Amino acid sequence: MPPDAGWIPQHGPCGMLRAMKSRGESVADVKRTIGQLAEAAGVNIETVRYYHRRGLIPLPPKRAGGRRNYPDSALRQIVFIRRAQQLGFTLEEIGVLLRISDGGDCNTARQLAQRKLDELGKRMAMLNRMRRELGALLKQCEANDGTAPCPVIRAFDSEEPTRA
Repeated sequence: MPPDAGWIPQHGPCGMLRAMKSRGESVADVKRTIGQLAEAAGVNIETVRYYHRRGLIPLPPKRAGGRRNYPDSALRQIVFIRRAQQLGFTLEEIGVLLRISDGGDCNTARQLAQRKLDELGKRMAMLNRMRRELGALLKQCEANDGTAPCPVIRAFDSEEPTRA
């Protein structure tokens, strides 16, 4: 669907939808090529193809001329995938979430979200430990007058782990 002269591009994943709604077009009538879909979703065409291969979005049938037209639901699915990725969900987990995205299985979604929250807590604990260790090494560097070996290099070259 080529934009008309009054069309103003609106950035972001749903920019094309906002532009269409402002012109009074029906969202149900939206059909996009893969390039238009990728642009509207803010992803690369290869990302859309990758999502096809992973089974995250359905591949529409080819139309006359060999092109595929993607419905609006494909854009919603890509936006869904990107939002879930931003919260740390893997594509495998996102596949599960997409399969239950009708909202009927909140228990499974809650379990996945709780597991992700627990993983994030563990990762944050590890990052905080690393931060403490690096901070301790930096303090040792500041106290080093240059006559002793570098504490950072010595810590990495040591057989014993550094303790914060």
